[in-house]
Amino acid sequence: MITVNDVSLNFSGQTLFKHVDLKFTPGNCYGIIGANGAGKTTFLRILSGDLEPTTGEVVISKDQRMSVLKQDHFQYDQYTVLDTVIMGNQRLYDIMKEKDALYAKEDFTDADGVKASELEAEFADMDGWEAESDVSRLIQGLGLSEDILYSEMSTLTAKEKVKVLLAQALFGKPDIILLDEPTNHLDIHAVEWLEDFILECERSATTVTSSIPCAPTSWTWTTAGSRCMWATTSSGTSPAR
Repeated sequence: MITVNDVSLNFSGQTLFKHVDLKFTPGNCYGIIGANGAGKTTFLRILSGDLEPTTGEVVISKDQRMSVLKQDHFQYDQYTVLDTVIMGNQRLYDIMKEKDALYAKEDFTDADGVKASELEAEFADMDGWEAESDVSRLIQGLGLSEDILYSEMSTLTAKEKVKVLLAQALFGKPDIILLDEPTNHLDIHAVEWLEDFILECERSATTVTSSIPCAPTSWTWTTAGSRCMWATTSSGTSPAR
């Protein structure tokens, strides 16, 4: 759950939005829409903790894992596609690498064995043994071949990188998914797959885009005192303008 309490943001004396009070609850898909410059991406950065608001606060339950669609297409150029997607769950990735380092030691001690056993247990609890197959399903769902799993990100085209970073944001069953313009550079097949994926998510998904995926036939709208509009799906309810 994400709770937004009296959030305002000013840039150089100009108010981008003010007195925003919202609650994003699990199991719902939310869209943040508005004209260019209305503050959609900025508001998402506040939700993710990347940007501090001028006033107010954003409260996220401590046991909730948040995943954010990365915008830097060169950030993971030195990693394989498989590693890049698994890094969507950083703890799982860290466990994998720590295990590999332990097993590669020539002087493997009893203490190393105990540590490795603890890591293996946590790895299993996080469905680590299914990680590669989960990555493959995401990659193929977005229209890429599983043959690229062990390719370095630096070898991919810009459109392929966008899809891999989207797979990263969706990987590992995050509790909260923040997607800024997720349909940019996606083909129709990938957009349709993303719509289905988000609708089937049993968690809170927050999407920022001018063409919202998973847009239902009915919406509830609120301006929350700013130039942006927050829309949450509300089955069976007519749009409130």
